[in-house]
Amino acid sequence: MDFDTLHFFELQKHPDAVPLYEALEARIRTEVPDVRIKVQKSQITFYNSHLFACVSYVRVRKKAQLPPCYIVVTVGLARKVDSPRIAVATEPYPGRWTHHIVVAGPEEIDDELMGWVKEAAAFAAAK
Repeated sequence: MDFDTLHFFELQKHPDAVPLYEALEARIRTEVPDVRIKVQKSQITFYNSHLFACVSYVRVRKKAQLPPCYIVVTVGLARKVDSPRIAVATEPYPGRWTHHIVVAGPEEIDDELMGWVKEAAAFAAAK
């Protein structure tokens, strides 16, 4: 883990979430080809030819409704996904749906989540 990534989690006051992020990053690097990662002040973004996913702490629920340790994974898809795992889904542009998913444990970085991440990567690459 590089300094910028650790610094991101310290700035967000969630250093306990580093293992969640590491598990997600490992799966993305393994399952999505040609990934580039950019650490910014408010999010960590995953790119192929375009941005397809990010990790952040965007407010998707009231603080009291969030687990003590979590990350928010955001993916952009061509369709709206109806799932209880999706905290918020919006359509900022016609045919582009942004989905925010709260991930609170390593078991939640599963095949369903990775299916959405890979679908987002394919959608971004097709632009």
